[in-house]
Amino acid sequence: MQQTMKAPVSFSGEGLHSGKPATLTIHPAKAGFGIWFRRTDLSEEEGLLPARWNAVERTALCTRLVNTSGASVSTVEHVMAAIAGCGISNALVEIDGPEVPILDGSAAPFVRGILARGLRAQSAPSRAIQVLRPVEVKNGEAVARLLPADQLEIAFHIDFPDAAIGRQERELVIKNGAFVRELSDSRTFCRQADVEAMQANGLALGGTYDNAVVVDGAEVLSPSGLRYEDEPVRHKMLDALGDLALAGAPLLARYEGIRAGHSLTNTLLRALFSDRRNYRIVSCDEATAARLPGVGVTPAEIPAVA
Repeated sequence: MQQTMKAPVSFSGEGLHSGKPATLTIHPAKAGFGIWFRRTDLSEEEGLLPARWNAVERTALCTRLVNTSGASVSTVEHVMAAIAGCGISNALVEIDGPEVPILDGSAAPFVRGILARGLRAQSAPSRAIQVLRPVEVKNGEAVARLLPADQLEIAFHIDFPDAAIGRQERELVIKNGAFVRELSDSRTFCRQADVEAMQANGLALGGTYDNAVVVDGAEVLSPSGLRYEDEPVRHKMLDALGDLALAGAPLLARYEGIRAGHSLTNTLLRALFSDRRNYRIVSCDEATAARLPGVGVTPAEIPAVA
């Protein structure tokens, strides 16, 4: 069945790129509502944004939703990963500014808050998007593809010149709380040279060594170090789940990303939905529902490091 939260939960912090303070509250919502964002600092008509692939303004550094009134919410990928990874079908996400707070740079604080409130089954069947044909997009050396599968699988490959990151690859079946256990506490990362360039262009103004893993060559500059040796590729998988959650329902597919980022994953969703032969909407029977992200997850599965 579809799920929502039992009670609202709030989070406060600064935006990674804007540096501006923000408070975000995830509210329960009725069956069939889906996931929507609402800017509380704007009128109700202006501030409502669907968490959907076709509302994304494609950028390289984060995922930004924009509506027809020009209102936007940036850096939605971590909270969307938490919502999807906890198996939430319906929620209203209210925020009092233009960017989601970065918190510790991962999705774990959102997961912890959601699971502390608890989930409630609703009187409507879950639906999923079954990918029927391979879909692939490229941008230079970056590749993102979706392949038919019975469950959501994410495989990712990255290759950075900095020895602290280097070449990493990992894959995971995103079911039965796997996202919470394996990916949720992996933090955003960047190279020191990129930080300087971003800040010179008015970005990463809220970034610190505590809410991002910063590397310079072979050195990890963040005092806490890495939570996992392959934390960077785990975080790329976290981002991918958050971006894929903008499909509007869980995907039954294998996602493969090679040096892919937010923009390319959104391009992939646009390619998927551009041809009705690529997919179909299915109502989930008991066996299919058991393979969806977040089924049966508990707060005890949140990694202790987060």
